[in-house]
Amino acid sequence: MTSGLLKGALAGAAGTTALNAATYGDMVLRARPASPVPEQAVDDLAKRAGHPVPGRGEDRDNRLSGLGALSGIAVGVGTGAALGALRRAGLRLPLWLGGAAAGVLAMAATDLPMARLGVTSDPRSWSAPDWVSDLVPHLVYGYVTGAALEAMDPGGP
Repeated sequence: MTSGLLKGALAGAAGTTALNAATYGDMVLRARPASPVPEQAVDDLAKRAGHPVPGRGEDRDNRLSGLGALSGIAVGVGTGAALGALRRAGLRLPLWLGGAAAGVLAMAATDLPMARLGVTSDPRSWSAPDWVSDLVPHLVYGYVTGAALEAMDPGGP
């Protein structure tokens, strides 16, 4: 089980790097700003936990920015670890299906909690461009994570 978790975490780190590259590439192509949603989610969760992020002004904003990015990395690595454990347990989907499923899982792991916190709108109300700008990087995550898992464990458990 540990082997599956570790391989999955490594694959999730590769997928997260690819997701970030796709996201930053989209920002460059469309000249769009970074999303404030991760920072808002971290801020809200920290307040609810009774441990607000310290600082004022730019210092606090910088901490929130870093914590938002780190939370995304944690979700990507954690999702990869879960996928690695599932693969170790015998679940092996073809890459075309497993990559899509991994991408949708990663997207749900980020978007649903953020919608529930109220820091983003309900995904059911999103426009087609909103869906595409969120779905494409997550699919990139899924396929890179799936391919990395296959490369590390091509034969089976």
